[in-house]
Amino acid sequence: MAKKEYSIDIKDSNLLYHEEFREMETEEPEEVPSPEKEKFKIIGDYTPRIDGERIVTGRAPFTHDIKLRGMLCGKILRCPHACAEVVSVHLSRARSLPGVKATLQLKKGRVKYAGEQVAAAAAVDEKTAEEALKLIKVEYKTLPFVVTEEKAMEEGAPQVHDSPNIDKFNDYNRGDIKKGFESADVVLERTYKTAVEIHHTAETHGSVAKWEGKRVTVWDSTQAIFNVRDGLAQTLRIPASRIKVIKKYMGGGFGSKLGLNDYTVAAVLLAKEAKRPVKITLSRKENSLCVGNRPSSIQTIKAGVKKDGTLTALYLKNYTCGGIRRGDRCSEPLIDVYKCSNVKVEEYTVFTNTGAGRPTRAPGHVQGTFALEGFLDELAHKINLDPLELRKKHYTTKNEGGTRIPYSSKGLDKCYLLGAKKIGWGRRNKKPGEGNGKIRRGLGMASQIWWGMGRPRTLADVKLHRDGSVEAVCGTQDLGTGTKTYMATITAETLGLEPKDITVKIGNTEYPWCGSSGGSTTTPSVAPAIRDAALKAANYMKNQTAEKMEISPDDVIIGKEKLSNKNDPAQSISFKELLKEMRRERVFHGEYVGRPLGYAYNTFGAHFAEVEVDIETGKIKVLKVVATHDSGRIINKLTAESQVIGGITQGISTALFEQRVMDEATGNMVNPNLRDYKIATSFDIPEIEVAFVDMVDPRINILGTKGLGEPPRIPIAAAIANAVYNAIGIHVSEIPMTPDKVLQALKRKEVG
Repeated sequence: MAKKEYSIDIKDSNLLYHEEFREMETEEPEEVPSPEKEKFKIIGDYTPRIDGERIVTGRAPFTHDIKLRGMLCGKILRCPHACAEVVSVHLSRARSLPGVKATLQLKKGRVKYAGEQVAAAAAVDEKTAEEALKLIKVEYKTLPFVVTEEKAMEEGAPQVHDSPNIDKFNDYNRGDIKKGFESADVVLERTYKTAVEIHHTAETHGSVAKWEGKRVTVWDSTQAIFNVRDGLAQTLRIPASRIKVIKKYMGGGFGSKLGLNDYTVAAVLLAKEAKRPVKITLSRKENSLCVGNRPSSIQTIKAGVKKDGTLTALYLKNYTCGGIRRGDRCSEPLIDVYKCSNVKVEEYTVFTNTGAGRPTRAPGHVQGTFALEGFLDELAHKINLDPLELRKKHYTTKNEGGTRIPYSSKGLDKCYLLGAKKIGWGRRNKKPGEGNGKIRRGLGMASQIWWGMGRPRTLADVKLHRDGSVEAVCGTQDLGTGTKTYMATITAETLGLEPKDITVKIGNTEYPWCGSSGGSTTTPSVAPAIRDAALKAANYMKNQTAEKMEISPDDVIIGKEKLSNKNDPAQSISFKELLKEMRRERVFHGEYVGRPLGYAYNTFGAHFAEVEVDIETGKIKVLKVVATHDSGRIINKLTAESQVIGGITQGISTALFEQRVMDEATGNMVNPNLRDYKIATSFDIPEIEVAFVDMVDPRINILGTKGLGEPPRIPIAAAIANAVYNAIGIHVSEIPMTPDKVLQALKRKEVG
């Protein structure tokens, strides 16, 4: 029986997420290649996924599909109480059950939410492992708890930690907020709420662990193979060189799989004890309780404005609930996007006895954008100004967050023009709520800002073989977003080949280092690294060709599967012929070195939505969405459009359906499944039109590309809410905008 508590604490997952961005901004490389201005043949076009057929035919191996000889099934016993002291754990009966090969105590002391892991067992099959959990005897001393932020904020509420339930974590000021309000012609104050959202990835979390002597291999459904490796090394106190982490395919992560998880450690320890591979895959219920969520928020915004629309003051007070850990910083959009000299922000975490918050596709920005962009529409109506014009009036080419440094590139103004034209902005109700009949239509829009820069020191290799085959290798992860395809596209473009000619290898810690796939950083990290490696391979081939032809390397051009003398095109050598003459394979190392300091690197976008609202039932139907984005050079328009459509689909789901519901009496989640936790289905998805301004960022990396993972997730809920406001004349200031909330808003409108 293991005596040590190995539980991994994910308390700093949100903090670490933001710290990674700060670290990326502090190091300036000695030399940064300028983005290439040449026109590409494949890059920027519509390229089918190189592994698309494998995925849709079910031949792509996900972590859930891993099967090893002698593999055991691991199961985790979780606490049923929202707060309790673990008095004792007895494993003997479970250990003596035939077929059980290992048991483990995972928790000592206080358990702070229902679902926290306490013990684990590994057995020859799932049924036996489940029986083993029933035989584990745990004695608990139950303690007072609180599971909603409103209750947690009350005086005398049970303390989640040995400190107050309310903790201030952000205090931002610029200018003089008091003078800003004094100089305003109009002052408006509104409160907005967002619910806790569960990640609910299609593939639930899971890990497989196998020991071979002192070395362990872990197959993990993760967004960060190197983070998992290093976390295991720290937890197990063994060298990272003895740990290999593999991630082949995964069914979504959205931030919940960014680091090492408790169940992975449990699988590794059970496998070590049993001396056999162990696989742990979480159930849908477990996925709902213990692997993170998007924290809720209660945001109050107050602003002062002149009659001509000039903002004189912006104030935000945010209470965000991340369960047992810190909530999200939701103030970035308010601080950064619009010109305003006087800004004050106060943000507080509210602790509850619920699962820990974790980065969820654009953490903080989704909640903050919903509040800010909704408020701007209400403010625009107050001064009789078109809400799009209000945003344009406060457009800026410099970062407003206290730095006043210029953006490296910004195409938000182009997004406004393009989106307004495509949605037919002139059709909107000039006054919110005007119109008659049971069904009311409205148009709304919202802006978006995100980071989307890459991680310096990302590495990648291009390998040339004597048989003419080519490999592109990087220790990154493909979350389903098309990483393999753009690696093949960039390599093929550079070497005069087709993407299908490139073998892509990723998802293994034995490959060149790459950071986690989160924060929209994968493409702007990996793409320039693989381009660098491919260019070095191309230069080698040019030099070899020039030597054979007795010409200058500058006179060698790479064409389709051949290299030629640009002054005499008839003089050429095929790609395969040239490689055949190599004595051995050649490996070319590429690196993304970073970008110059002194600029703000951000992505931008604007979403426009058209809705209809049934004022008798409160039901909202989204009819059309136009999404316009500036994410630098688009590498593959096909997968980029898929990214945007996916983000919009998730955003519609959040806007209209998704919310965690807690039972205040028992401290348990009421809807930890996909029956009671509502998400959008194919029937809820409208017509979606995607457009990119496709501006090449002049400084960010050699390809001028920015991230696209988070941006389409950020503005859509706000755009829908503003369209509803335009349709019915009152803002439904809480998401999800379920029918009951719409009807309540309409009732408030009636009574004034």
